[in-house]
Amino acid sequence: MGKSLDDQMYKLIVQPLLESDISTVIVIDALDECRDEEYVSAILSVIGKWIHKIPKVKFFLTSRPEPRISATFRLSSMERVARMLVLDKEGQEEFLERDIRNFFKRELSKISQRRKLPAGWPDEAALNSLCERARRSSVYASATIKYLDYLSPQNRLSQLIASPEDTAYEGTTKLKRDITLDSFYLSILREGCGASRAEELVNVRAVLSAVVLAENPLSPSAIGPIFGLDTWRSIVPLLSAIQSLLIFHDDNLNRPVRPFHPSFHDFLTDPTRCHPKSGFYVFVPDHQIELLVKCIELMNLELEMNICSLQHAANNEDEATRKRAEERISPALEYTCKSWYKHLRALDPNLNNNQVSRITHTLRLFLEEKFLFWLEVLGLLGVVKDAIHALETTMKWLKKVCSVPWSHI
Repeated sequence: MGKSLDDQMYKLIVQPLLESDISTVIVIDALDECRDEEYVSAILSVIGKWIHKIPKVKFFLTSRPEPRISATFRLSSMERVARMLVLDKEGQEEFLERDIRNFFKRELSKISQRRKLPAGWPDEAALNSLCERARRSSVYASATIKYLDYLSPQNRLSQLIASPEDTAYEGTTKLKRDITLDSFYLSILREGCGASRAEELVNVRAVLSAVVLAENPLSPSAIGPIFGLDTWRSIVPLLSAIQSLLIFHDDNLNRPVRPFHPSFHDFLTDPTRCHPKSGFYVFVPDHQIELLVKCIELMNLELEMNICSLQHAANNEDEATRKRAEERISPALEYTCKSWYKHLRALDPNLNNNQVSRITHTLRLFLEEKFLFWLEVLGLLGVVKDAIHALETTMKWLKKVCSVPWSHI
C-alpha cells in the first residue's frame, strides 16, 4: 500500500512476467465500470508505458465506447501499442442478434429442465418477443434470465411479454437505446415494492442508495445497522423481491450485494430515466449526505475504548487479535470506519446551511468523543494510514463550507 500505480504495475506485473518469460494474455474487462475517471486514464497510461518491456504479454481490454476512454487510446503513447476493435459497427447486427437468440434458447432450456416445465416452453413467438425486446443488448438478455429463473417462470414470462415495450417512458427524455431496459428495471421495482407506502419508499431508496453508492459493496447484514433497519424484516425482503437486478446471496447475508450491471446504477441516478415520481429515483447529492451522516452516527454509537477488550497493545498481525476484531467489529462498523470520509469527499459542493449544520454537528461529536477509538479500530483493521486521508479530506471540506473557526461551530 502507498506505492504509486506505476510502481505497483512494475512490481506486481512487469517484473514477475519478465522473470518468468512466459507468453500470456491479460484480460481487463469492463474498464468503463471504474468509477474514478482519473484511474481509467492512469491505468491505460501505465500499460502504455510498460507494454514494450513485456513483448510476450498482450492486454485485452473491453469497454463501452465512452469518450474519455476513446480519447486515452488516441494518445501517442497508446496509439503505438494499441489497436481498437469496435464491435457495434454496421454489419455486426446480425451476429449480435444470433448470439442473443442462442443465449436465450440455451438459458431458457436450462430453466425449463430445472423447474420441470412443459415441453416446448417457451414457444417460438415468446422467444421472438424476448429477442426483439433485447435489441442486441446482452444486459437486457441476462437480466431477463435472472428475472425468469425465480418462482413461476411461466407467469413471469407472460407478464413480461404483455407489458408495454416502447410506450412507457420513465423520464422526460425518450432514450431509445435504453427504453426497454429502463422499463424492465422499473417493472421489477414496481413488482417488488410498488405497493409500499410513502414512508416505506424512503427506506427502499435508502437501501437502493447503499447498493449503488457504497464505496465498497455492502452486505445485507451491514446495510441494516447503518440505516437503523432490521436486516431480516426490512433488508432481506426488499433485496429478495428485486434479486434479478442484483448479485445477492440470500443464503449468506454477510456476502456483499452488488448491482447485476452498472446500468442499474445509471438508471436509478438519472431522473430522465427513473423519474422522481416513480419513488425509486436516487438523488445522489442527498443520499451521499445520508450515507455520510449514517456512517458517522453509527461510529458515534458503537465505538468505545478498547473495543476488543484486549489485555495488551493491539497488533493486527496477531491471530488472536484478528479473531477478536472479527467478533467485536461488525461489518457495518468496519465499513463506516473505513469509508465515512469517502462519502464526505463525494459531497456536492453546493450544500445549504441546514445540510452543512447537520453534517458538522455529527462530525464534531465524532471528532471530540470518538476520534481515538476510531484510530484504534483502524489499527486493528490494519488500515491506520487511512486516518491521514480522512483528516485531509475533513480539513479541506471544513475550509470550503465553514466561514468560522471549527472551535466556534
